[in-house]
Amino acid sequence: MNNNQTRALGPLGAIMAAALLAGCASYSGIEPQSTLRGAQDVGLTAPASGAPAAPVPALAPQWWTQFGDPQLDRLVAQALEGSPNLRIAQARLARAQAVQELARSATLPQVQGSLEAQRQRFSATSIYPPPLGGSTRELGTLRLGGSWELDFFGKNRQALEASLGASRAAQADVEAARVVLASNVARTYFQMARLQDQAQVAQRTLAQRQESLKLVGDRVSAGLDTTLEQRQSEGAIPEARQQIEALQEQLQLARNALAALVGQTDLKVEPHSLATARPLEVPTTIPADLLGRRADIAAARWRVEAATHDIASAKAQFYPNVNLTAFIGMSSIGLNRLLESGSQEWGAGPALHLPIFDAGRLRANLRGKTADLDLAVESYNAALLEAVRDVADQLASAQSIARQQVDQREAQSAAESAYDIALQRYKAGLGTYLNVLTAETAVLNQRRLAVDLAARALDTQVLLARALGGGFQADPGTLRLATTNTR
Repeated sequence: MNNNQTRALGPLGAIMAAALLAGCASYSGIEPQSTLRGAQDVGLTAPASGAPAAPVPALAPQWWTQFGDPQLDRLVAQALEGSPNLRIAQARLARAQAVQELARSATLPQVQGSLEAQRQRFSATSIYPPPLGGSTRELGTLRLGGSWELDFFGKNRQALEASLGASRAAQADVEAARVVLASNVARTYFQMARLQDQAQVAQRTLAQRQESLKLVGDRVSAGLDTTLEQRQSEGAIPEARQQIEALQEQLQLARNALAALVGQTDLKVEPHSLATARPLEVPTTIPADLLGRRADIAAARWRVEAATHDIASAKAQFYPNVNLTAFIGMSSIGLNRLLESGSQEWGAGPALHLPIFDAGRLRANLRGKTADLDLAVESYNAALLEAVRDVADQLASAQSIARQQVDQREAQSAAESAYDIALQRYKAGLGTYLNVLTAETAVLNQRRLAVDLAARALDTQVLLARALGGGFQADPGTLRLATTNTR
């Protein structure tokens, strides 16, 4: 082997020798224990026996506008503009992006400049001979230096990928916070509408009971009823008033909750009747691509990705760390000579660091990163199972409520028919007005039930919209992760 070959193989041979010595610090036996679940593990696949399942249309990003209520649209927009919870998520995203930029900087060359000037007395009994020894001089240094870590084993590259995954997870968290906030505003708004509709029914109930009391009073005066019936009718009136007051209390609490969501303390809003809201289109099956529709699942999957790269970066720390360093500048004793040509200095060369004995620090760090991965995987699995359960629950409730509304409408129709008959008999002199009021009681009960079912239907549609992702639109990278079941 000639001298040129020897010089060329010198740095490479040093690196190889360092890699062998690094075997003293080993990461063997440290492996993740959790397994990532995929769509097929929770039944999110098309039927194997026939054609693929019909796709479920994706929700629009502003799905709440489909209810056809401009007042609701304005409230949601106002909440998304100034919610503290949403701003917290955005601040976390900004922090994650800053960490990503910090990790990126570690993969690039670094350049520093320095200028030093000091006055120093040199020891007369040290290494400096007279006249320097025993004198006091001014020292000056002007230097430009640089370094570049040669990432042979991918430590910095994997750290950058991990920070990118954390940043993407934080971005998905922002989208998830938007969905939750919009759904909470819509649910609270419809809750207020329910209470207002119920208050109207309660007002009519109070009026009906007052009419009934007057009728019973007339019958007592005529000797047709006793004071027992009169006392019973009198007791029904404060009960009706109490129901109205309870509804007003709940309405004010709902208004306060909506004001907190919107970020406006003096919120003045009167929701429209539930009957004016246009229902959302409700799917009949769980979409097979649910994993790519939900921001919370996307965030959990990106955290798994980040934890995977964190482990790779932790393993790379077991190998040598190679840096190239260089500097050029001026140095002199005496500031007046700093810029003279003879004050020039420069240097360049590699620096190699390798772990041989670290008292278990690297293995402990790797065990921690491995535990973080297991935590991220199980968190993702839990989020996936919860998402499937959430959609299944809302679909079951939506379908059941639709059937209940059919039965309730039939019952209300029968009650209204009985009321009409009682009213006609009273007008024809064949029945008493008390029979009319009794028949109206059944109608009012059905109207209360109709309001409750209408409110439940809208609330379930909002919850279903949230369970289906709330209009979250995943990017290609997220969709790739959603369909990947490997680490």
